[in-house]
Amino acid sequence: MKWEPPANPSCAGNRPANTPVRHAAAVIVFVLLLRVPFLNQAIQGDDVDYLRAAEHAQIDPAHPQHVWFIFQGAKVTMQGHPHPPLNAWFLAALLAVTKDVNEVTYHAAYIVFSMIAGLAALALALRFTTEPLLATLLFLTTPAFVINGNSLESDLPFLAFWLAAVALFVKAVETKSARWLTAAAAAMACSAMTAFQALILVPILAIYLWQKRRDWLAGWLSILAIPAALGGWQLYERLTSDVLPAQVLAGYFKTYGLQTVTNKLRNAAALTAHLGFPVLLLSPLWGRHSFRFVWFLLAFLAALLMDAHMLFAVPFAAGVAVILYCARARRNFLAGWVLIFFAAALILFFAGAARYLLPAALPVALLVASIHTRPWLIAGITAQLTISLMLATVNYQHWNGYRQLVHRRAQDWENKRIWVNAAWGLRYYAELAGALPVVLGQPMRPGDIILTSRLALPVPFSTGGGALVPVEQIPITSPLPFRLIGLDSKSGYSAASAGLRALDIRTGPIDIVRIDTVVERKPTLSFLPMNAPEADQQIVSGIDRLEENRYRWMLRRGVLLVKKPPSDAPLEIELHLPEAAPARRITLTVDGAPIADRTFAAAGTYKLRTAPIRVAEDSATVTIEVDKTFQSPGDQRELGVILVSVGFR
Repeated sequence: MKWEPPANPSCAGNRPANTPVRHAAAVIVFVLLLRVPFLNQAIQGDDVDYLRAAEHAQIDPAHPQHVWFIFQGAKVTMQGHPHPPLNAWFLAALLAVTKDVNEVTYHAAYIVFSMIAGLAALALALRFTTEPLLATLLFLTTPAFVINGNSLESDLPFLAFWLAAVALFVKAVETKSARWLTAAAAAMACSAMTAFQALILVPILAIYLWQKRRDWLAGWLSILAIPAALGGWQLYERLTSDVLPAQVLAGYFKTYGLQTVTNKLRNAAALTAHLGFPVLLLSPLWGRHSFRFVWFLLAFLAALLMDAHMLFAVPFAAGVAVILYCARARRNFLAGWVLIFFAAALILFFAGAARYLLPAALPVALLVASIHTRPWLIAGITAQLTISLMLATVNYQHWNGYRQLVHRRAQDWENKRIWVNAAWGLRYYAELAGALPVVLGQPMRPGDIILTSRLALPVPFSTGGGALVPVEQIPITSPLPFRLIGLDSKSGYSAASAGLRALDIRTGPIDIVRIDTVVERKPTLSFLPMNAPEADQQIVSGIDRLEENRYRWMLRRGVLLVKKPPSDAPLEIELHLPEAAPARRITLTVDGAPIADRTFAAAGTYKLRTAPIRVAEDSATVTIEVDKTFQSPGDQRELGVILVSVGFR
């Protein structure tokens, strides 16, 4: 059977009058069965950020995102978050009613968005396919819908409002009804207040209106609800806080290097694989009527050069075939929808996550469903649902592992200083148990306990002159061999930086959480090269990791412990001032007493040597401070100067 969309976009035909009602009831039951097993899903991913905003909304409901938090060891504001505050407001309302975060209650409340998305998808399927229920179920079993629908992030709220806007707009255009058009405009505004990418909906709806009622002025004006909502919110924020969220977001893009060419290319490759993965089981690419099989083969061979693994190469080739088909059938509304959204995703996004393509999942499902027989669709839906549920189970076990770890050990941490060097769910539950997030260069004290995740890019910290002693290593894993994210995984499901595959097959741990404690240790060297093995134990704070096995960057203020010399001796510091570093003035203190203050005229390598110093105790605390710092692109550290060695000579 040839992969062609139906000639008549309205496929209602002679269906019995009660068919849509029966289909709607089936969709509601299916969504409930899909979500109920995962109601106790642990807090995961970016859930933590939205919950912070919801907590802040209890004291400033008009500005839920005016909250500061630690991200990768640096203090940042959520005003630059890529999602407007509607999802945070929804969580804030739940928090105001429940007074505390409860996973079961909150996930039950979020089922409403899955319901809206499912019913809106059915409404569109009734107009664009002859098998509306099966087409809707094909969409609802998409891995990203099954997995990410169990989070508190904005993906499902955004998808719900997006699909509702399309369904209501199509109904309004077909009936030329002001009532349906008003409802569609409201859904558009809600989608805009959930995610910036709602702007992509403008050209998609414009295409449908142009095809059907190009002279309907009210329809054209209604589409402006999206830019009006986003613009109004930006203006409100500018007037009430003197900050433009889009400007803060652009600053984050620059600071973290999110829109680099490398990121964009990986984003494009991963998104192409995610586009093709859900249709593999039903794609007509395998038949003799396939659309230009040669293109599929060429794309497959090209994918092998990027990652010679079938979990990337085959979905990537299928994704290319979908794009090429839609390009050929671009006058069809569904094909145009896929093309416009995918092209925009390549421009706007940088991480290549599968959830980014959720708004394009429905038109792909409708196109695929329009060319298959009922038995094929049922078999494909069954297979896709099985895979999606297994992946959702792995996801559940991953995040639940952090929750169980903290619950088991929380009692042992009472009356102790606990630090969490992690992100996402582990950090959330550790903070509930009294832990504090590690800040870049954070000095520790003897007796401190530190939880570190190997998966979440740990932040460098100082042992404060003590020694870091391992206590325990706990693997976080799943008995199922699938991985959406993991230590050895090449899956790009959540981020293309980890790999390009739609998913990966692994049996090793998803993450390993290390628990360490700090014990007191006396300094052993009176002269400390930065590449000495003892350096990590004698650095207290403000001096970063070893680089090129020779030197370390110092931040604005560095503190070290050095052993008392056999007799009075000068303190010598070798440092380098790079051309990019604005620091010129160096101030030294020993045990709190100023001993040197020197200004250098230009960049270069210098040795600063003092007069002989008498040290009263067994060790001396040396503090080095610079007058200015700077940030390198993509680096969150406030850099001062480069240290080569410090100590008594």
